[in-house]
Amino acid sequence: MAHIVILGAGTGGTPAAYELREALGKEHRITVISASNTFQFVPSNPWVALGWRKREDTTFNLRPCLEQKGIALIAMPAESIDAEASRIHLANGETVDYDYLVITTGPRLAFELIEGAGPNGGHTHSVCTVDHACKAYDDYEEFLKNPGHVVVGAFQGASCFGPAYEYALALETDLRRRKLRPEVPITYITPEPYIGHLGLGGVGDSKGMLENELRQRHIKWITNAKTVKIEPGKMYVEEYNDLGEKIRDHVLAFEYSMMLPPFRGVTAVASVEGLCNPAGFVIVDQHQRSPKYRNIFSAGVCIAIPPVEQTPVPTGTPKTGYMIESMVSAIVHNIQDELAGKPAVTTGTWNTICLADMGDTGAAFVALPQIPPRNVTWAKKGKWVHLAKIAFEKYFMRKMKTGSSEPIYEKYMLKALGINRLNK
Repeated sequence: MAHIVILGAGTGGTPAAYELREALGKEHRITVISASNTFQFVPSNPWVALGWRKREDTTFNLRPCLEQKGIALIAMPAESIDAEASRIHLANGETVDYDYLVITTGPRLAFELIEGAGPNGGHTHSVCTVDHACKAYDDYEEFLKNPGHVVVGAFQGASCFGPAYEYALALETDLRRRKLRPEVPITYITPEPYIGHLGLGGVGDSKGMLENELRQRHIKWITNAKTVKIEPGKMYVEEYNDLGEKIRDHVLAFEYSMMLPPFRGVTAVASVEGLCNPAGFVIVDQHQRSPKYRNIFSAGVCIAIPPVEQTPVPTGTPKTGYMIESMVSAIVHNIQDELAGKPAVTTGTWNTICLADMGDTGAAFVALPQIPPRNVTWAKKGKWVHLAKIAFEKYFMRKMKTGSSEPIYEKYMLKALGINRLNK
């Protein structure tokens, strides 16, 4: 009997646990290690930050859901990993041995890389966790009593730009509904070389679509932006040209700000010698496996993927839902084959499907594969995307609560978009 340990219980780790249980049956042990008992649906955090969702709408107690499937949950942060001994050291001093380790921790939010950034001791908000989103909403309610300039966007080194666009456009929608839009100038700040780059070199006409959306909503923007520091009510930003030369300094006064941070690897994982790149992201081969530690697999935001292209200000490459689902399925098949004495041969399909909410409409982006040149690339806008994201939220939450291992993107979303499955 093998013991498979999954480190992280988010949108990658929890589905991995359910898929492994279904694939392996009851013969093998499966344990999930997470910092808490709570599952949170991170894609809904921009709505939480505007009061459109409450914490209880997007979170739930994961323990009974896992246990009903015969999966153990240890709600304790991992302190370190002894990869040579196949052992995890927990923050409470206990240890957990494993035969296979699946790392799905997500990122560490590296606010410390920008002076004055972040919701804890800094001067900007975040929608990266439900705690951050709830704090953002509390301060947003105070802001509405005395509104003024808002700065939204992402810091250099960020690798997931969708939530920043979503929050900016949903915020603008919320202000219009409150009849406060004329009192709130909005500026969008991003390290992307152009609006709609998305860390992907653009997807279809994402540049024209998102530029038009910001322009129609009277949202100004600064691209190729490097944020130097933030002081209370003041953001210092350097703007660069396409050659990487600084062309302008901006000092932006603001009353409220939400900025996505750079991502780095979590400490317990990043400190394992030979497992990660310098930023702390897990190095994997085409089978989602560590080249150095053959019983360690990894999926999701915590893995190392090089940027799609070099940009004047550093941008990362996003790992979206479909890609994560595909990585997880590949890991499950490979572990199943190894336990049966077969070689691991399954690879993921590194494709991008993204539903971006805009408050009262939305945009869908498809890039197959994620890294150009592509077989399929397009972007489409419509009210249907806003409704589809709501439906996706409800379906995914139900899937996690009931322990379903059904592949959402593979089975439903590609068909809904009229796209045939394409391998990497």
